[in-house]
Amino acid sequence: MTTLTVKTPTLDEMRDVASELGFANMSDADLLLHLKMLEGGFQAYNLVDQMPDELPEVRYPRTPGRRPAPEDNPHGAWYVKGSIKGAADGPLKGKAVAIKDNICVAGMPMMNGASTLEGYVPDVDATVVTRILDAGGTIAGKTVCEYFCFSGGSHTSSSGPVHNPHRHGYSAGGSSSGSAAAVAAGDVPMALGGDQGGSIRMPASFCGIYGMKPTHGLVPYTGIMPIELTIDHTGPMTATVADNALLLEVLAGPDGLDPRQYGAASKPYREALGKGAAGLRIGVVKEGFGWPQSMAASDGIVRQAAERFRGLGTAVEDVSIPMHLLGSAIWLPVAAEGATVQMMHGNGFGFNWQGLYVTSLLDAHSAWRTRADELSDSLKNTMLLGHYMTTRYRGHYYAKAQNLVRRLRAAYDDALARYDLLLMPTLPMTASKLPAPDAPVDEVITRAFEVLPNTAPFDCTHHPAMSLPCGTVDGLPVGMMLVGAMFAEETIYQAAAAFEGGMDWKGIMA
Repeated sequence: MTTLTVKTPTLDEMRDVASELGFANMSDADLLLHLKMLEGGFQAYNLVDQMPDELPEVRYPRTPGRRPAPEDNPHGAWYVKGSIKGAADGPLKGKAVAIKDNICVAGMPMMNGASTLEGYVPDVDATVVTRILDAGGTIAGKTVCEYFCFSGGSHTSSSGPVHNPHRHGYSAGGSSSGSAAAVAAGDVPMALGGDQGGSIRMPASFCGIYGMKPTHGLVPYTGIMPIELTIDHTGPMTATVADNALLLEVLAGPDGLDPRQYGAASKPYREALGKGAAGLRIGVVKEGFGWPQSMAASDGIVRQAAERFRGLGTAVEDVSIPMHLLGSAIWLPVAAEGATVQMMHGNGFGFNWQGLYVTSLLDAHSAWRTRADELSDSLKNTMLLGHYMTTRYRGHYYAKAQNLVRRLRAAYDDALARYDLLLMPTLPMTASKLPAPDAPVDEVITRAFEVLPNTAPFDCTHHPAMSLPCGTVDGLPVGMMLVGAMFAEETIYQAAAAFEGGMDWKGIMA
């Protein structure tokens, strides 16, 4: 006899449901009639329950890996270390790749930085994981990320802070904190990161590596824990430009499972690396400098780096994009309200799209409701804002912000019609000290969100943007961000490779 998973509600349960929906005048007789009419509906649900889930096949043998001992994890960058070997040959043969812990690797634990998800083991490989393995790469393990990825600093993960390899006790940036630290420390040459407000580019800047946020939809997000559909990105974080371009070649292109993709295929990005920067036109965005929290020294390093492009034959001039000053304000309702509704109330995946739902992750994540006090202060702060605005203002400002994204995108596109690339500091500062374990809430939140103003707008507008190291201040790396037109990643790589080959960024100091 088949056990029914979806049970017909009792009359008391129907009263509760009706009350939750605001149906104040339904009599018990009415509710019983509704229950009778819903019998066929519940039968349909049980038919769906008995069907197999439509999940991609998991290939390549693997073990769960292991939690590294502190002496084997000096920067706190690794959540799980392991070794999943891919195909015998391919463009990534001999390359070890670290996977940010918001990305599903079947059979390997995943907690996405969150105590409320700890113990979850995915039953599916994300498309990006499968593509790395198919290309001959080896998965080296899962790297620590911030609590559900809601911090630009590296101090909110339940597993503990991630330390900057350039200076212990300083932030590695977030939310892809462990990926950046593992690459910067030389543990692996490549890692995957995620970016909804700058979470690839921010840690890349703090740690002195190369971090590419590709055009929205170029890389499939399938099998990665979502935050908000319109700002979810994943991409490569590497020690060199060549490895970055190589990894993007492997990752990019439609997988047929992610409706965020618009059909753009992968390109031979490495072919752009030897072209040099001569003839390119770069606009240095004036509004990207001089934020209230900006360090004059790091701004100065980026201006020096822009001038060095002139020596490579590049036309460089200042450009004003006043809308850039409003970009992070436009991003905020999208991120705060969108994430609260989709990632938290919607158990990660939400509704209204036909991509791959990782139902095991959805079920495991839903447990946060009974353990909400464990959430990080940076996530609590976001949820307080998001829930207040969606319940008190009807989601009006989320909708208006999404409308304003078109104007913001047009402002950048207008500049990109005159320039091949836009240039600005990735972040307004170098790595800050990690907050103490007993730091007050305001310090924890400030360190999480103070770095966003230049990176966040491009998550909304979907332009590709890359952070590349361009110098140091007091021994800490400074990142320069290059922004290109939609799907023009090869132009970014062309300029980044020319800069990388033309000078030693560690020798540019303030």
